[in-house]
Amino acid sequence: MSSPEVSVGSPFSKSSDLRSAMSEIEQNLIGLAGIIVLGIGGQCIAARLRVPSILLLLLIGFIAGPITHSIEPDRIFEGLLFPVISLSVAIILFEGGLSLKLDELRQIGRVLVGLLTIGIATTWLLTTLAAWKILGMPPRLALLCGSILIVTGPTVIGPMLRLIRPIGKIGPIAQWEGIVIDPIGATLAVLVYDFFHSQHAMGALQFDFSLLIAFVGLLETTAVGLICGSFAAGVVVLALQRFWLPDRLHSPALLAMVVAAFTVANIWCRESGMLAVTVMGVLLANQKRVAISRFVEFKENLTVLLISGLFIILSARLKLENLTSLGWRGVAFVLFVILIVRPVAVWLSSVGSNLTWQERVFLSWFAPRGIVAAAVASVFAIRLGDQGHDLVPAVFVVIVGTVSVYSLTAFPLARRLGLAVTNPQGVLIASAHPGARAIAHALQSANFRVVLLDSNRVDGNVARLEGLTAQTVDLLDENTIKNVDFGGLGRFLALTSSDEVNALVSMRFREVFGSSEVYQLSPIRSEGQVEVGSLRVHGRILFSTGLNYEVLDQRFEAGAVIKQTKLTKEFTYADFVSLHGTQAIPFFVIDPVAKLLTVCVPEVSLKITAGQILISLMIPEPAGE
Repeated sequence: MSSPEVSVGSPFSKSSDLRSAMSEIEQNLIGLAGIIVLGIGGQCIAARLRVPSILLLLLIGFIAGPITHSIEPDRIFEGLLFPVISLSVAIILFEGGLSLKLDELRQIGRVLVGLLTIGIATTWLLTTLAAWKILGMPPRLALLCGSILIVTGPTVIGPMLRLIRPIGKIGPIAQWEGIVIDPIGATLAVLVYDFFHSQHAMGALQFDFSLLIAFVGLLETTAVGLICGSFAAGVVVLALQRFWLPDRLHSPALLAMVVAAFTVANIWCRESGMLAVTVMGVLLANQKRVAISRFVEFKENLTVLLISGLFIILSARLKLENLTSLGWRGVAFVLFVILIVRPVAVWLSSVGSNLTWQERVFLSWFAPRGIVAAAVASVFAIRLGDQGHDLVPAVFVVIVGTVSVYSLTAFPLARRLGLAVTNPQGVLIASAHPGARAIAHALQSANFRVVLLDSNRVDGNVARLEGLTAQTVDLLDENTIKNVDFGGLGRFLALTSSDEVNALVSMRFREVFGSSEVYQLSPIRSEGQVEVGSLRVHGRILFSTGLNYEVLDQRFEAGAVIKQTKLTKEFTYADFVSLHGTQAIPFFVIDPVAKLLTVCVPEVSLKITAGQILISLMIPEPAGE
């Protein structure tokens, strides 16, 4: 007996359709929420464990996707998957462009040009060869894979460099290469795809014509990217100069302009948007007409969210059978990329440069792949369909392999090569006022590296004239932390005249030096006690509880000087205190044998042994005594 049919227009049918639609909406909502929660949760856990977040995000996405099928990005986003990935990568590249300073090119320009020309060609050729011979890819797919793996990972390089704190040119070179090479690699991948697509459409006899089309496409992509990026940056500067927007809309308007520049460039010339947003970021970061510091925190927070979500999405789309099918070939491919491709590319591109052999070795062992390679590979895998099923697994294997190897070995290698200090003892000082300069001179004379940061150009220039290393920066700019050479620096002192600024910069530099090595002057107290848990204290109190900026400035105005005193068995610290009493305020203790510097803080009792050196502020005796 057949079941009764329900007419199309019956309320039962409509109710069933509604429940089905609501169920699908709820599933998509849960999936989208899961991507965000898992992504940010992975970032938090990685920060706690001090491991590269990319590895944890890939693992979480892989578990949520092909293993448990809890998150299915293709079902959640459907036709919006490609636009979401593209726009996210655009914002990430723009944020990276904001961290690049053109002044650095004076020292690294020669090497950078080599890496972006000879290095790219070498990497492309050798990686293509490996994908063809080791992974067994068809030549055309191998060429596409090689072009995608040209790019390195700026989102991975930045955190690694802050951990390693390399000395010299290595940091800026790696940072510039990681950001600039991304749009180049993506553009090259598009040209390779278009070249073979046009050749297939016109026939094998049209090879020369297809090559001409690819060359013209390269010129067009470059021109469109430069034009759109420059125009967008100009519009932003003009809008801020003319006060066309209220302050609360600055960040949203800038985000809209980034999206507009990327979209217009891509519509005008396919895949030129990445270059456009990178150019836009570099131009805005290096112009002097308007301040962009207010945008940085917003962009960094958004970038963290996008990177987290993208890695979950992209790794969740992987197919387990494709990954397992690589087997030993995947391991061999990664080893070839790390041990052969990168070293050959670096050494060929640095011929005739002023890089030392140590710097060349380190650069040869530092090229992690990241989100851009994963995103570009995923996009082309969608276009290629079944023909590109090996592309994404190959790229993800390289991402996991390079990040794992470099994160575990780059820091020890830098130390062995003398490019990073095992236990850095240098001091980074916020402010270059006379008192800060006096402290810097005392530390520098004891052979410790000292760097001064100040937004006051006059104080910065005076410090440089006195032979100190000083940078004129906006201390409240989130980007400042990315533009400091941390090589040899192990602690941070906030000595500005503003308690609020001292607290803010201390809070920001804790992620570099750790809470135990971040110090600030005692706040100016209104009720007699320092509230250590207050908003005005984010670093350990320096020197003495009552020594705030006003007191310190008055001491120097009254003729106080900083002196070094070597303690011996005959003249101990107790003798020093008995002789000088409250007229001497201990600042630092130096162990010349171990080459260690200890900052004096009121919370810890001083324990100084014979042979150590005490740096203290000597206050002159009052007149008439």
